[in-house]
Amino acid sequence: MSITAAQVNELRKATGAGLMDCKKALTETGGDHEKAVDYLRKKGLAAAAKKAGRVASEGMVGSYIHAGGKIGVLLEVNCETDFVAKNEGFQTFVKDIAMHIAAASPQYVRREEVPADAIEREKEIYRAKARETGKPENIIEKIIEGQVSKFYGDICLLEQAYVKDPDKTVQAYLNETIATIGENISIRRFCRYVLGEGLEKKESDFAAEVAAAAGV
Repeated sequence: MSITAAQVNELRKATGAGLMDCKKALTETGGDHEKAVDYLRKKGLAAAAKKAGRVASEGMVGSYIHAGGKIGVLLEVNCETDFVAKNEGFQTFVKDIAMHIAAASPQYVRREEVPADAIEREKEIYRAKARETGKPENIIEKIIEGQVSKFYGDICLLEQAYVKDPDKTVQAYLNETIATIGENISIRRFCRYVLGEGLEKKESDFAAEVAAAAGV
């Protein structure tokens, strides 16, 4: 059966679970709201959502270096207690996320951090492209809504497909870790470095690359 956005939003409000988790729960339970709630509880995802309001001020700053020192990531992940910060499962999670950032190159942690003007710029591009097809305005707005969601999925860490398991998002992996560890965990911030990014190469370096490519 077809699962509507209204059903997904209703389940999300009731459980606090992620949108993709809610949609999957409804799909697995034939659209039955109560069964979907039970499904999320059994998976530990609803419980993870309840923990999300608790203060997470401990944690660790993790790092990851990739590609022979050409890509580096610094990442701050918070939890509720120093005890959990020293937990192997928590430290593994931090390392996994740092590796994901190195591979997937997100720009923000969550969609709320994306500047409003950046979203409006994307909308205008999508709107212009859609109008060229001659579609009516109400259809165009729905197209824009879908494109913006995809845009968030490309640039926001929590909404990206997790590189080690593309069938789930980073948010889903976070929820699973919260449920397993039993404390609220929050990915606060990160910085991704790429060797030489933003630097202009000297003309001699560029000439040498061209010559090498030409086999000179």
